[in-house]
Amino acid sequence: MSTTALKKRNRFSAWIDDFKAKSGADKRRAITDLLFNNAMYIIIAIAVIYIAIRVPAFLKLPSIVNIISLTAAKLPIALGIGGAIVLTGTDISAGRCVGLTACIAASLLQMTGYANKIFPNLKVMPLWVVLLAVIAVGAVIGFVNGFFVAKFKLHPFIVTLSTQLIVFGLVLMYLMMGGNNGQTLSGLDASYTNFVRGTLFKIGDVAIPKYVLYSIILTALMWVIWNKTKFGKNMFAVGSNEEAANVSGVNVFWTIVLVFVLAGAMYGITGFIEGARIASCSANTGLNYESDAIAACVIGGVSFVGGTGKISGIVIGVFLLQIIFVGLNFLSVDANMLYVIKGLIILVACAIDMRKYLARK
Repeated sequence: MSTTALKKRNRFSAWIDDFKAKSGADKRRAITDLLFNNAMYIIIAIAVIYIAIRVPAFLKLPSIVNIISLTAAKLPIALGIGGAIVLTGTDISAGRCVGLTACIAASLLQMTGYANKIFPNLKVMPLWVVLLAVIAVGAVIGFVNGFFVAKFKLHPFIVTLSTQLIVFGLVLMYLMMGGNNGQTLSGLDASYTNFVRGTLFKIGDVAIPKYVLYSIILTALMWVIWNKTKFGKNMFAVGSNEEAANVSGVNVFWTIVLVFVLAGAMYGITGFIEGARIASCSANTGLNYESDAIAACVIGGVSFVGGTGKISGIVIGVFLLQIIFVGLNFLSVDANMLYVIKGLIILVACAIDMRKYLARK
């Protein structure tokens, strides 16, 4: 048995022993706390069981692979927003940043000779150049967010609301360039689409796309940054108590700025992947992506009170959220109703998170 598994078993055993020692009223309170603190997971588990009974195809291989693929596509943006939430903030410009970088990547990687090419005289650029370019664009937007949050002590919601509008305006203007007149960008070069959504390997007749591997690599990299670097420790210190971190010698300004820069870089990578995954980019690309990412982070235990969160929790949160969305599609739930469900998930998850925080206090 691994050390982690052993620790979990010991904690569970300690909880059982403590539970047995409690009085009747304390036992009822402990059970209530356990159910409430894990209410979101319980609700999702019940929903999955219900959907599987109603639509058995939900648990078949193609559906499972689809859930994994969607999780991989949405994971980078959630990993970026997770850092902002650890700092007791958020980033509502993330979706528009994904849209801008997706449009940039698509415009630079359209097929040569494509009739509706936005830049007719531009040859297909090298993939690595475009990837670095969109990462840089995302990082610049992240720098602007982080600078205004750290320098002027503005709330991240206000700052990222402003940049959300700015970036959306930039997307609209970008799509008007080259005589494109705001049209959807398509006709992507095969080198781009194959690099992102080409087959990594197959399970039976079901293909696993390459971007699943890229998402795994990004997750491992973010885990190292969060858990094994001085920057990661500083991020959690600032999120827990900014004043105490400053007294301890942490450069609060640059820690905040770099968290948002890293988040912006992750949005750029998400945009690069998304451009090829959906194969057509428009002004609506990336719309509301940040709401899914925020919901996934909160479900995964990244607390808005700051200083709390795990990469593994974000992965689980994204995965569970995609299970719900795919399941609702199997049930043919109205697409408009999904917005209501997303809002309820965020509201309930935040309420549970705040209850845990107040209980600790």
